[in-house]
Amino acid sequence: MKEIVRRFSRYVAIDTQADEQKKCCPSNENQRLLAELLQDELLEMGVEHVEVDDKSFLYAHMEANISEHVPAVAFLAHLDTNPEVLGENIRPRLVENYQGDDIILNRGKNIILSPKEFPVMREYIGDDLLVTDGTTLLGADGKAGIAEIMEAVRYIIEHPEIRHGDIYIVFTPDEELGYSTDYISMEKIPVDFGFTLEGGTPGEINCENFNAAIATIKVNGRSIHPGMARNKMKNAVLLAQKFISCLPESEAPSSTLDYEGYYNVTDILGSVDQCVMTCHIRDFSKEGYEARKKRIQETAVFLNGCYGEDTFEVSVEDYYLNMKPKIDCYPEIKEIAEKAISMTGLSPKFLPVRGGTDGVTISYKGFPCPNLFSGGRNGFSVYEFISVQTMEKAVEAVVNIIRLAAADYTK
Repeated sequence: MKEIVRRFSRYVAIDTQADEQKKCCPSNENQRLLAELLQDELLEMGVEHVEVDDKSFLYAHMEANISEHVPAVAFLAHLDTNPEVLGENIRPRLVENYQGDDIILNRGKNIILSPKEFPVMREYIGDDLLVTDGTTLLGADGKAGIAEIMEAVRYIIEHPEIRHGDIYIVFTPDEELGYSTDYISMEKIPVDFGFTLEGGTPGEINCENFNAAIATIKVNGRSIHPGMARNKMKNAVLLAQKFISCLPESEAPSSTLDYEGYYNVTDILGSVDQCVMTCHIRDFSKEGYEARKKRIQETAVFLNGCYGEDTFEVSVEDYYLNMKPKIDCYPEIKEIAEKAISMTGLSPKFLPVRGGTDGVTISYKGFPCPNLFSGGRNGFSVYEFISVQTMEKAVEAVVNIIRLAAADYTK
C-alpha cells in the first residue's frame, strides 16, 4: 500500500467531526488528538518548530535552507470533517485500477457508488480510488489536504538539495463551523502568500468564491386549540412554508452551477406558535449578493403586509466574501500555482469554488491565500471518494510551489 494511503487512513481513523451544538473551539476534542498526532509526526520528520495552541491550531515552521531573501509560503488544511454526515468509525476501502463499473459500498444497505448517478467517476478510470463503506463520509475534506501537505514536508526533508525559503504549515480546527478564522493567529504565519488544499478536480486552482451570508427568519404565529382555531390560529410552520415558496426554485443549490448563486433553506425548528429557519445566501458578484440579501428582507416585508406586522422577523449576517479582489492583486501567485501544476503533467484550470475555505478570510486578514485541489469528490456524503493518483499529484504541486517560490527569486 502506498505511503499516502496509509497516512490518509491513519488520519481519518480519528473522529474529528465538527459539532454544531458546541459553542467552543475545538468543538470535538478529537481534533486536538489529531493535531497532537501531526505534531509528533512533524517532529519525528525533523521539523523543529511545531506547536499546538489552546484552540488546537497546529503551527509549524521549516526554516529556509538558503541565504537569499525569498518569499515565505504557507500551506493550510483543516482537521475537522463535516457535521452533517457521520464521521465516526470511517473505514476507507481501496478500489485498485477502477474500470468504470458500479462500486458496492454497502451490500446490506444497498448503497452503490455508480457512474450512472455520479458521471464524474468516469474521469478516474485506471486510478486507485479510496471509497467509504456506505455508512460514513470519507473525510477527504480536509484530511486529504493534511496528508498531501505532510507528504510534501517529508519529501522536502528527504531531499535537502531542494532550495527553499521559509515554509509554514497550519492545520486548523472547526473550519466547517467557521471558527478557524475567528481564532487563527496571523502573527504565527509571517508569509508572503499561502495556499489551502481542499476539494477540487485534478489541476484545479480556486481564486474566487461565493460571497456568503446567513439569514435567520423568525416566524411568529399564534397557538390556539385546533377545535377553536377558525380565524384565530396563525400556524408558524405553515407561514414558514409561505416564505420558502417566495424564493425561486430555479435558484436553489440543486438547480444551479458555475457562477450561479442560490438561496438554501437548511433547517426549520419550531411549532405552531413560533419557528425559526436558516437560509444560506450565496452569490459571486457583489451586486447579486446585495440583491439576494435585499430580496430576503423584502419578502418579510411583503408577507407581513399579508399576515400582520412582525409576523416575520429577519436578520442577515455576512459570513465571508469573495477572495477574488484580493487575489487579483497578486498575479505572480496565480502564475506560480499554474506553473507548479503544469509541472506535474496536469492541466491547470482556474475555477470558482462554490463554497468557501480558510483562505477566503485569511486573504482579507493577512496574506493572499487561494485554494489548490486536494482531490476529494462527492463531499459531505457517504458517496465521497478520492483518487490516490490525484493525491500524489497534489503532493507534487506543493513541492513544485516550494521550488518555484525560491527559484523565481534566486535566478
